[in-house]
Parts: sequence; structure tokens; C-alpha cells
Amino acid sequence: MTGNLKRPSPLGDALQRSPSTLGSILIVEHDRSLSGALQVALAKRFALVEVADGIEPAEQLRQRCRFDLLITAVHLPEDSGLTWIESLRDQGVTTEVIFMAGQADVDTVIAAVGAGAAGFLQKPFAIEAMEGVVDRCFERARLLRQPPLRARLPAQRMPADPVLARCEMLKGICDVIKRVAPTPATVLVEGESGTGKELAARSLHAYSGRSGSFVPINCGAMAPELLESELFGHAKGAFTGAHQAREGLFTYAHGGTLFLDEIAEMPLAMQGKLLRVLEDHKVRPVGGNREVAVDVRIIAATNRDLNHEVQAGTFREDLFYRINVLTIRMPGLRERVADIPGLVDYFIQHLAEELSVPPITITEEDLRALQAYDWPGNVRELRNVIERALLLEQSPADCLQLSGGDAVHAAEAPSPMGLNPGLRPDPANVGGAPATLAAIEKQHILAVLEQCSGNKSGAARELGISRKTLDRKLHQWGQAPV
Repeated sequence: MTGNLKRPSPLGDALQRSPSTLGSILIVEHDRSLSGALQVALAKRFALVEVADGIEPAEQLRQRCRFDLLITAVHLPEDSGLTWIESLRDQGVTTEVIFMAGQADVDTVIAAVGAGAAGFLQKPFAIEAMEGVVDRCFERARLLRQPPLRARLPAQRMPADPVLARCEMLKGICDVIKRVAPTPATVLVEGESGTGKELAARSLHAYSGRSGSFVPINCGAMAPELLESELFGHAKGAFTGAHQAREGLFTYAHGGTLFLDEIAEMPLAMQGKLLRVLEDHKVRPVGGNREVAVDVRIIAATNRDLNHEVQAGTFREDLFYRINVLTIRMPGLRERVADIPGLVDYFIQHLAEELSVPPITITEEDLRALQAYDWPGNVRELRNVIERALLLEQSPADCLQLSGGDAVHAAEAPSPMGLNPGLRPDPANVGGAPATLAAIEKQHILAVLEQCSGNKSGAARELGISRKTLDRKLHQWGQAPV
């Protein structure tokens, strides 16, 4: 054996989880810090996540267990991950695969597409980006298991997501969603990360009465060379290694809704092709010689100012006007602190049932602490705080995270984020003055960045936040690029 095998939990234990978490993943990566971080993140939501540091131990695992998804590095110590996957394809193995690479040249990406890549991420990447690609793989598998669209029963009209419906400030947004959902109009959802843009999109689809599926894709999580094939599909022989035709997400979403998350990250060349599809309602697979009509409702989302992107020349003006038929802006949690008690109550009930743990009691002190916090991660961050509180059986005030990193109050229980206790700032005093949450946050992030010798990607991993969030914080504080 040339590598080490890690087993987070026996398969029998994993299968005791709820059906929504079922699914098996094999990660092949020699960088143990990266594979460990991926394993911890994905094991929370999938029944079995195994890790191997080379092809030989990966093959041993494959012989013992059927995996639904392979995540492999392109460059491995003893061989190429691409070569390994190509050999599996020759053996008739059709398991979906996501590739990771430190350097992604065009030849490597083309070879990955030829090997049937479901995703390609260039290192370093945010864990959230990998989670998005993994979710899309399992969603595609679910769609493929469904009967043909003509054989499906009409979708039932469902209520908007309870996270939206119970927020007083969002009642007006819910009313707009109900009013425009039955129309085919394209909708643009704006708002900071974590404000619930995808929840709004899912509610639009749920109220639309459309018979097809809701198909999400994160435009920023896909390599530009893969995005066209992912959206439009490709014909057999379209490029080297394309041994069979493959349908794109527009086809999977036929009769339903395609959610283009982070549309501002879409390359300019792809923006032009998307505009053509929106105008003609037809897609042409890569390498294909005929167009296919599609009935798809488009919902786009972004956390950036598209007007500014148009002026900067990074987003097409004609596409902006085409998708900006109706704009829904999701407010940040700091703008609606009155909604926090209702959200906390909902998350406690929902997560306690999901995690099979007893609910916790919320005190007035907890609510004051939660309402005083700035919530840079918005509703998603609040959900994470409540989940941590339930798992550790502590109060939310003690588990309050600073941008997904440190906690406001030092807890005796070990932190799930694996933070270095030596970096934890003194919450009682920062710089000789009474500390504010924002001051503690800034001190901690800058301390971690200094410990990482200015490496922002490494600091973001240590903090448990995305690189984009770290850049936004540094820009907010007027810090020069490191």
C-alpha cells in the first residue's frame, strides 16, 4: 500500500442518517490538509466520504465500496488523476468525477472534459465552491433518475420557503414572488452572500406551477472552458475524448427553471452565447450542427453591482438589460434585525430535528448578542451559529462566529473550526479600549493573515471563510493587497 486510508465513520452508521444525506464520495488528494478539509465539510451532508492519498489506495477503496462521485487531483505523486479516470472509462466505469489542479492549462481542461468531468476547480479554491459543484452532480443524478418530462404529473404549488415567509421585512418580497412566479419573465436576484438569493429563486419556481425541475448552477465555480458544455451539452466527437454526446443543464431544466447563481462571474464570451439562447429559446450543443428548442425560465443572481460591472466592461450591457426585467433585492440581515428572533426559532426547530438533537433554550441575553452582531455572512451565518450551538449544547451567544472564524466568547469545548487558541483576541479589550465585535473581528483576521505571512488563500482556509470574503474585509478596512 502506498497511501493512507481514512474512514470517518463505518458505512453502517452512515446509513442511519436521513435519506437526504445519502451519497458516497471518494476524495483522492495527496495534500492531507485539503483532503481533510473537504472530508469534514462533505461528511456533514453525505453518508460516506472516504479519502485516499494516491491511486493505489483509492482503487482498494473502490473495490470495497461503490462510490457515487469521485473527486481527484490531476497531479498525484505516482501517476496522473486524468490517466486514472481515463483507464476507468475504458473499463466502463461511468461514475461522475470532479478534477482539482494547481495549474489548469487549456490542454488539461480539454482532457478533463474528454474524461467526462462534471467539474474542474483550480487550487486554491473555497470549500463552498467544491460544495456547489458536488451538489450539482447529485442534483443531475437525481434528474436523470426521473421519468421523462411528458410522463410527470404537474408540479404542486408549494409555499415559499419558511425562512422567507416568517420574516416581516420579507413579506413584501414574498408578495412580489407570488405575483411574478407564474409569468415567464426573467428575474434578477441581488444581495450579499448568504441573504437567501437561492431561497428566493426556489420560491419563484415553487409558485410558478412549471412542470420541470429547478436546476441550479454556480457560474463562478466552473472553469470557463467547461461552462459552455455544462450549460448547452456537447455532441459526440465535439472534442478529443468526447466519446458520447451529453445533454446540458438547459435540457435538464426544460419545462422548469434554470438558476444562474453568481452570473457576474460568467466569462464575456459565454455571456454572448447566453444572450442568444435567451432571445431565441434554442441551444446548440458544443460541436453540434442543429439547435434544440428549450422551454426554460431563467433566474439569475449576483452579489455584485451589475451596473458597475457593465461600466467596467466585465459584463455585457445587452445581457444586463435582458436579465434585468424584474429585480428582487434580498436585504442583509443587519438591515432586518427584528427578524432574528423568528429566524432563530425556525432554525432551532428545523436543525434540531435534522440533527436528531434536543432543542436549546434562547435567553434575552442571547437575542441581544445576536441582534448586536453585524452578520457579514447574513442568514447563512446565523444558521451556522445555531447549528453549532445545537451540536455543542451551548448558547448561541457563546457560539457566535466572526465571519465564520473565531467565536466572540471563548468556549471550553473545542472549536469545530480548529482555530489556533493563541490567535484568539481578548474579547474584553482590544487596543486598550472596550472591544466591539467589529474590532475583535478585524484584529483576529489580521493576526491570522500575519501568521500566514500574508498568504490570503492560506489565511482564508485557516479562518474558514472564502477568499472573496477575506478580500472584501481587507478592502473595507482599507488594507493594501498583501
